[in-house]
Amino acid sequence: MAITLKSARVNKGLTQVKAAKLIGITPDTLSNYERGKSYPDVPIIQKMEQVYGVSYSELIFLPINNG
Repeated sequence: MAITLKSARVNKGLTQVKAAKLIGITPDTLSNYERGKSYPDVPIIQKMEQVYGVSYSELIFLPINNG
């Protein structure tokens, strides 16, 4: 089942601030990832997998030009 970054975070009951702290990034950076403004590097993706409990293949990364 594919899931967006925001949905994965919300499903875990995490705010952007809490999720960002667990991942080791700033809330602004996480917001940019969720909105498709930038993409995380592999180590950050691996941390997201751990924090959100989903695999990379299940995550949907929004395109850079999403509006």
